[in-house]
Amino acid sequence: MKKLIVILYNIRSSYNVGAILRTCDALGVDRVYFTGYTPFLDKGLPHEQAKLAKQIHKTALGAEQTVNWQRTDDITTLISQLQADGVRVVALEQGSHSHNLAAGYQPDYNMALILGEEVHGIPPAILRQCDELLEIPMCGQKESFNVSVAAGIALWELRKAKLNDKRKYLRKPE
Repeated sequence: MKKLIVILYNIRSSYNVGAILRTCDALGVDRVYFTGYTPFLDKGLPHEQAKLAKQIHKTALGAEQTVNWQRTDDITTLISQLQADGVRVVALEQGSHSHNLAAGYQPDYNMALILGEEVHGIPPAILRQCDELLEIPMCGQKESFNVSVAAGIALWELRKAKLNDKRKYLRKPE
């Protein structure tokens, strides 16, 4: 895969946001977009920003400083802009036409992966705008993972070929 972007749409928990940022740092995600009501680091009054920064930092452990991130209000405009720039927009969501991540899905194009709200997922109007859907197959009674866990699984699957490429992308040992 070439460029990898993550779009966080209506993620409620600042702790999930922090955990996802940490995963994005570890796996070399190029940019993270905060959309919808996802908590972000420059939101609100100074005391609100301090509270969010503390909560996000608790799980990000500094990744909020190392990951390129940006806030955008309108996800539909963002999707259109990314697609116009040659980025395929993919939603991590179960559906009748979704690709199984466990089946060796390894794209060779620029991708933006949308991660949706913890309880209700990604709304149908946004899914219709996406180029494709990816899903993590489930074996148990539950239909989904926590969004930060799902992000880790999906991003690992999407990045593992690059990470196994003679370790040239890995961080240098200290």
